[in-house]
Amino acid sequence: MNNEVLKAMKTRRSIRKYKPEQITDEQLDAILEAGTYAATGMGKQSPVIVVVQKPELIAKLSKMNAAVMGSSNDPFYGAPTVLIVLADPEIGTYHEDGSLVMGNLMLAAHAVGVDSCWIHRAKEEFESAEGKELLKEWGLPENLVGIGHCILGYRDCEYPEAKERKANYIVRV
Repeated sequence: MNNEVLKAMKTRRSIRKYKPEQITDEQLDAILEAGTYAATGMGKQSPVIVVVQKPELIAKLSKMNAAVMGSSNDPFYGAPTVLIVLADPEIGTYHEDGSLVMGNLMLAAHAVGVDSCWIHRAKEEFESAEGKELLKEWGLPENLVGIGHCILGYRDCEYPEAKERKANYIVRV
């Protein structure tokens, strides 16, 4: 079966080294729109996508994220765009909803020629006093939970090969 969506799913890889060049507004808009079309429990659309392209704010978020790991390395690998997916924990499916948004963002990025990677620790970042202050500054409810960061940019490395799929990935019963 030759389907573009299935092809994108099979060929997308996480990238961990980026050029400083910013993605285009057209690419960003297409990626964001795809994120808004992720399935959500009962159509509640609990996730929120925060777009960060200001280098000083990305640096602040990078430092916060690295601190969660006890590291000083850049967990965003120099990506010029960071999308933060947050969701309302009052919605029973908030974590699943946010995860589906993250998947859509990464697949859409691949489809429009942008590289991506899911970066964890958003939960810990936005549970902190500093994270709560950012939510307040952005006009968002302080109860939102961080699901993940989708970093975006153009890779500055070789494109990774897919690992072989494990033999027992699928069990037919």
